[in-house]
Amino acid sequence: MTTYEHFAYLYDELMKDAPYDQWVQYVKETLGKYQMNRSSGEPFQLLDLACGTGELSTRFAKEGFHVTGIDLSADMLAVAQAKAEDAGVRIPFYEQNMAEFEVPALFDVIGIFCDSLNYLQTEEEVKDTFGQAFLYLKSGGLLIFDVHSIFKITQVFINQTFALNDDHIAYIWNSFPGEEANSVEHELSFFVLDERSGKYDRYDELHFQRTFTIQHYSEWLTEAGFEILEVNADFEHSPPQNHSERIFFIAQKK
Repeated sequence: MTTYEHFAYLYDELMKDAPYDQWVQYVKETLGKYQMNRSSGEPFQLLDLACGTGELSTRFAKEGFHVTGIDLSADMLAVAQAKAEDAGVRIPFYEQNMAEFEVPALFDVIGIFCDSLNYLQTEEEVKDTFGQAFLYLKSGGLLIFDVHSIFKITQVFINQTFALNDDHIAYIWNSFPGEEANSVEHELSFFVLDERSGKYDRYDELHFQRTFTIQHYSEWLTEAGFEILEVNADFEHSPPQNHSERIFFIAQKK
């Protein structure tokens, strides 16, 4: 499994255009659609698996959710903790593998956002993650996650080069086929300006992502005990198309 190192401290700047508001809105729409309301006024308990730098964790907390965050990277969690404190929200964070996580509570919603599930390298890890999510959801609770489509992995990423050149940070991002089917290896080189010396420091990282067919994800969810409520794409509550890039699953623990 990939762990972020220097990238953790650059991630937010490089992802500043990510549609975080759409993830929050998607979850809120889903809760409303399936009538998961809180007549008592109690907040939803949400577990943000693979929470990274806590951008979504903090946003959900500011929306009134009681949020817990889990990530494998201590560096990512350090950024997340500082971000939550700056925002004035209280979020417990745990450094754990999402395929093996253990927490002292059950949740109304478990989310695996920003294609984080694609960083798991084997189908066994994906199955284990679904099993743990089922274990830590309340009855009727929802698992919501998004993954890269096979189209995005094979047609958008593989054999492509992406680049950024700002005044104080630049990167070159090359994507190559991985050893497994529908997988990709991202080679990233970052150049970050050291304002004291006026020189650029270079950091290199390798990241792996792998996706599976919609049928595979659906079978594994069913095996874990979930009822699949929806499979849709690109933040819309409509079925995936051939060129859809991000596939969303909504599954319920009965």
